[in-house]
Amino acid sequence: MAVYVATPPPSLSFFSSSVFFTSSSSHRQTLKPLLTFRLNSLKPLTTAPLRPITSELATLPVLSFTGEKVGETYLGLKSAPPETARAVVHRGIITDLQNKRRGTASTLTRGEVRGGGIKPYPQKKTGRARQGSKRTPLRPGGGVVFGPKPRDWSIKINRKEKRLAISTAVASAAVNTIVVEDFGDKFEKPKTKEFIAALKRWGIDPKQKSMFLVMELSENVVLSSRNIGTLKMLTPRTLNLFDILNADKLVLTQAAVDYLNGRYGVDVEGENEDEEADDGDGENEETQQEEEGPVAEENPGAAE
Repeated sequence: MAVYVATPPPSLSFFSSSVFFTSSSSHRQTLKPLLTFRLNSLKPLTTAPLRPITSELATLPVLSFTGEKVGETYLGLKSAPPETARAVVHRGIITDLQNKRRGTASTLTRGEVRGGGIKPYPQKKTGRARQGSKRTPLRPGGGVVFGPKPRDWSIKINRKEKRLAISTAVASAAVNTIVVEDFGDKFEKPKTKEFIAALKRWGIDPKQKSMFLVMELSENVVLSSRNIGTLKMLTPRTLNLFDILNADKLVLTQAAVDYLNGRYGVDVEGENEDEEADDGDGENEETQQEEEGPVAEENPGAAE
């Protein structure tokens, strides 16, 4: 008959386990850690530097009013690096949508609802829950708990960041962009059917969302295109990020291409930003100097 004797498992104590000692029994008194730590062995983490803003150069066909290809043009716009492009465009679109909110929603709390000065019914002998006012949120017509109040939803975005978001969005949509000749004088009278025929000649499905960017809008063009629900007719003044991202096709005129290259091109060193900043800040500085001028003259000792 075999007898099995259960042996206890080896101890995993730090001072008795063989994992932390050498195999020789003569050196059991000296601890030798398995991992040696040296400060000199640490190397600083090297992260890949972010790529600077580049230019996305795209060649676009130029179509005539009849739909024939008459030439080519280029579109060279600033584009954010792939690592940050999504974040820049997202911040730009969120800023636009937030700033469009009016923030006029308002509800009445129980302190603002009219009435409720007397007790609705006696405290006892009714079998109902105790009520002290008609304005309680538990009753119909009472106040609203944590309801919306008028507030300002607007958020700030830097001017250069906003322009970079627009240029990145237009550059990414270059594959779905065509350039047409100026068609402002082609419509002698308002006719939606003629505008739809022009869209088909340019290879655009009227059922798809399309965005037109032109420098000037003639009255006949506006009247001919306003009944097309999938079409947006924009000018540089009304150009926005939402309509760019929401469109399936971008249609530009040659003048609009020159405008985009001149305003959002990579060769632009920020002269427009500086001019606008000077225009905006200069007025504030002059006003501040005019306001502070008489005070400084009246109190000359304060300036010293």
